[in-house]
Amino acid sequence: MINVALIGLGRIGIMHAENLNSHKNFNLKYIFDINKTLTSKLSKKLNSTPINNPQEAFRDNTIKIIFIASSTPTHIKLIEEAAKHKKIIFCEKPLDLDIDKVNKCLKKIKRYNPKIQLGFNRRYDPGHSSIKKDLLRGKIGRLEKIIITSRDPAPPSFDYLKVSGGIFHDMMIHDFDLIRFYLQDDEIENIYSNASNISDKRFDKIKDYELASCILKTKKGVQCIITNSRHCSFGYDQRVELFGSKGMLISGNKKENETELFTKKTTSQKKPLLNFFIDRYVDAYRNQLDELFLYSQKKSKPISSYEDGRRALIIANAAKKSLKIGKKININF
Repeated sequence: MINVALIGLGRIGIMHAENLNSHKNFNLKYIFDINKTLTSKLSKKLNSTPINNPQEAFRDNTIKIIFIASSTPTHIKLIEEAAKHKKIIFCEKPLDLDIDKVNKCLKKIKRYNPKIQLGFNRRYDPGHSSIKKDLLRGKIGRLEKIIITSRDPAPPSFDYLKVSGGIFHDMMIHDFDLIRFYLQDDEIENIYSNASNISDKRFDKIKDYELASCILKTKKGVQCIITNSRHCSFGYDQRVELFGSKGMLISGNKKENETELFTKKTTSQKKPLLNFFIDRYVDAYRNQLDELFLYSQKKSKPISSYEDGRRALIIANAAKKSLKIGKKININF
């Protein structure tokens, strides 16, 4: 089994810790969080050793993988330190909110030729990845349009939102990455964005938005439309549509099960949507770890890399700028 050290025990970190702990190929040897009480409590549940400083994991030669799930501002420093100690790195998105820091890090770690897998989990979703395979098989002819709908059932805490970087960097960055996953070598050329607050005016106080939409165009002319909402009364709404010259592919929502109810008062009443990302993307997170194992065994390259994270951040920055000046922004990677 491969020894792993996980850094960061927030909502996403705890989920990763549990997945690593139950995976047949990984041994979650160390866990670390700035909350020492939480670290100690979870270490017993996970049968892992709590550490007081990530350096303990970096210096331990038995640790092969550093799993970074801490707050965004800590990512770059941890990546640089892990690369220096020749560890395989998994890092949650985004890499950082500052593209200059991301670019400088890339130059700094280049000499170590590190292995880095980024946490864009939607690439690993069975439905989302399946329609890409059909796209590559030519099932819908030439790709002409990508439409992504992404709506959370409810916003995270406002303490989190204050430091998240905003809807384009925290939420829509997943969708910026996903369109690149389908586009492959056809890169985004420009973007126009808009956003608003209608139902929850608390977003005004933190200068963020509950609703956002973007229109992007690629160098080959493919149109990409992304719509996000921080709230959705009927659950976690996650849909992808690929429209082509010969047809359309759709990866839709997931429900508790596929049963339907027919009565005198209602027809075709279906089960509710799965509630939030941990349930909706449970298979994606497992597939992500399977790939991390293969990557560690030199048997594959990750389908989500440091460069993918860098480019998604560039698009998010352009979306924010477009909103600010009310104009289309050209993108240069």
